[in-house]
Amino acid sequence: MNIPSRSIKRRRQRTSFYAIPALRAVDILLFVALLMVKLILFDKAVHVPYMEMNRDDAMTAAGTLALASFWTLWLPPRGRLLALIVLDVILTAIIYADLIYFRYFQDLITVPVLLQAGQVGALGESINSLLHAKDIWFFVDWLILLPLAVLTINRMRALRRSRQSELSFLGRGRLSTAARRIGAGLVVFVIGFALVYVPVHKAKSTWAAELFTGNWWNMSLYNVTGVLGFHGYDLYRYAGEHWFNDMTLTAEQQDIAKKWFDNRAAERRALESSDPMFGQFKGSNVIAIQLEAFQSFFINRKIGGAEVTPNINKLLGSSLYFNNFYHQTSQGRTADADLAANVSLQPLPTGSVFIRYAQHTYDSMPQTLKEHGYAANVFHAYEGGFWNRNMMYDELGYDRFYSKNAYVIDEPLGWSLGDRSFFKQSVALMKQVKQPFYSFLISLSSHHPYTLPKSVQTLDVGAYKGTIFGDYLEAVHYADTAIGVLVDELKAAGLWDKSIFLFYGDHDNSIREWEPFESFLGQPLDESERFRILKGVPLVVHLPGDDALAGTYGQVGGQLDVTPTVLHLLGISSADKAMVGTPLITGQLKKQERQSFAKQVVFRSGAYTDGEVLYLPSEDGLPGHSKCYAFATGAAVSAGSCEGGAVKAREELYASDLVVEHDLVPMLHETLKR
Repeated sequence: MNIPSRSIKRRRQRTSFYAIPALRAVDILLFVALLMVKLILFDKAVHVPYMEMNRDDAMTAAGTLALASFWTLWLPPRGRLLALIVLDVILTAIIYADLIYFRYFQDLITVPVLLQAGQVGALGESINSLLHAKDIWFFVDWLILLPLAVLTINRMRALRRSRQSELSFLGRGRLSTAARRIGAGLVVFVIGFALVYVPVHKAKSTWAAELFTGNWWNMSLYNVTGVLGFHGYDLYRYAGEHWFNDMTLTAEQQDIAKKWFDNRAAERRALESSDPMFGQFKGSNVIAIQLEAFQSFFINRKIGGAEVTPNINKLLGSSLYFNNFYHQTSQGRTADADLAANVSLQPLPTGSVFIRYAQHTYDSMPQTLKEHGYAANVFHAYEGGFWNRNMMYDELGYDRFYSKNAYVIDEPLGWSLGDRSFFKQSVALMKQVKQPFYSFLISLSSHHPYTLPKSVQTLDVGAYKGTIFGDYLEAVHYADTAIGVLVDELKAAGLWDKSIFLFYGDHDNSIREWEPFESFLGQPLDESERFRILKGVPLVVHLPGDDALAGTYGQVGGQLDVTPTVLHLLGISSADKAMVGTPLITGQLKKQERQSFAKQVVFRSGAYTDGEVLYLPSEDGLPGHSKCYAFATGAAVSAGSCEGGAVKAREELYASDLVVEHDLVPMLHETLKR
């Protein structure tokens, strides 16, 4: 019989504690405890109402961690320790990436978002401004774990060198050791599965019955699955949609899409046949500006006696201003605004249509105008590949995309070229285009984090100096100056009186601290007011040679209404187009009044307003937590006042999603074009 050497005996003594079941799981228990602390920190950092981590959430989180790590028990002791350290690093990175993403987008990262990860590097300063000093607590354990990983690797190498001398001794116990490891791993797997299944099944069987099939916001899923569980479900959902599903529509789904878009087209067709505004500005050029992060709460406002937007305020005297106009973007932000305004379809709940479905067919403003003899060009002084614009703009039918390479960067500012020079150079390019034309310009200088060089800071923001809110006011003041330059350039080029000129804001400013808003506006803000400020962006339309319609209009509208409105004014029917929006400028308009005429503005979350009520669905999926407010006063009203509209909002989102995801525009043409 071979007798183990003393060195081997010592190794047996050093590792024998792993044979004790109670001690074998110490490393996994420590791993779960560390990650639980980080998940709690994440939950407190995002701080979504009604979603504070409770007992069920803690069970789910612990179970998710067990499912993520059970397999490490199948490894040798030091291999398991190293694997757990690597898992800690990976999961911490995922959690923290979600936190940074949430601070800007108010949502979680999904697989479609990861497919557009090339944009992350371009965010530059925006990401830096989202980092907080207290975030260091997410990484404190790395100070011990990373050196321990190096030590473990070195120890494993040392043991490998002496492995040959131990083979005969270790071989006899290898089978029983493997069996114990497999058994322990399976036990942890079962425990983890139970901890996840029980609370999730409980939620699905009660208040979250339809959450996994009709969710409008990823944070609602987070409320059930936790952040790590959400990513597991998101991967499962994405794989089901793109890898294991042929995306074939059922006859019922096709019928739903056809009926919804047929009904919406019929509304526009009836309006076109009776409205005197239809075709009132036939043959005009169209110049549309999408202003970066440009909201409406500061329009006609002053700070320190100075107007925040003096040029726009002046322009309102000869233009139509819609002060209840809202952005309808989701995770795609700027790209979603572009889609909504130029295609009149709802954005997706996750990712960007520009990234996920750029190869699909759409009824767009540029393509429709080209069919009626227009030239169509898009102008944006940034990288053409950002938001997959090169591909998407080709699909939308633009003749040319003037990206960064088409401009001289003679006013470097923020992300790229300053808006003043961008507008000047764009007008110079427009003058070379045969009329009538459609020109779509996307500004950039007022992009998050809004820091401008002192040379262009011309607004005294007073007490807000040095804050992100003060920087934002400076940025929009600069953008207002650029709008003034653009108007002057268009007049000098002889284009002003030949063009429908309009601009709108693309999305909110991502500032979530409400104290500066309340201080600036001089009043506290309730939930309904905050929602309207968050979603409110200006829509200003100047019509060629006709100031009679100038004024402020209180009718509700959204970005999806931009294309139907322009086509209506030009006398081009949108009744044969797969579009969601309806015209805003019609003979029914009345200055200063709210007039919904059965119109709804639907948001991606399922919220909506019709000018009479404002409906905010519950973020946690509980119907009892949904809110219904009177639009005029912000006072809470009975939930029944919003129920019918909430159903219609969900139907609109579902029908639009079917068209986008399943490329249904060609099919809809068969019924719409008649």
